[in-house]
Amino acid sequence: MSKTSTKTNASKTLSAVAPEKAFYFFTAEGVYTEVSAISLEDFEDKLKGIDERSILFHYPRGDFQAWIRDSVGDRELADKMCFIQRGIPGEQLKQELLKMVQTRISELKAPKQDVFPSIQCNKDGLCLS
Repeated sequence: MSKTSTKTNASKTLSAVAPEKAFYFFTAEGVYTEVSAISLEDFEDKLKGIDERSILFHYPRGDFQAWIRDSVGDRELADKMCFIQRGIPGEQLKQELLKMVQTRISELKAPKQDVFPSIQCNKDGLCLS
């Protein structure tokens, strides 16, 4: 994959989704918290303050994973989320999710590094000792 397409994918993944594709936080079936997220960064921000009952409602159903995969377009993060230990307390689950989302955002924002940094190579591509 080229650097340009990787940057484009990262940019797209970090972009806001259409309002109708926002993530709406509930604490139970039909009990809306009046909180929604329209991007991965917005999701991170809302996750910090959301009632843990909402996390315990959505996570086991796969709602976060489905939204991140289907609306945000980040299959990698959605797949990683599936490996969080089941049955952990709500606050611990929240922290695990936050850590994953924050790490992924950092990865997407970080400039891609060449395998061989140019600083260690001369103009002909030969490595310097």
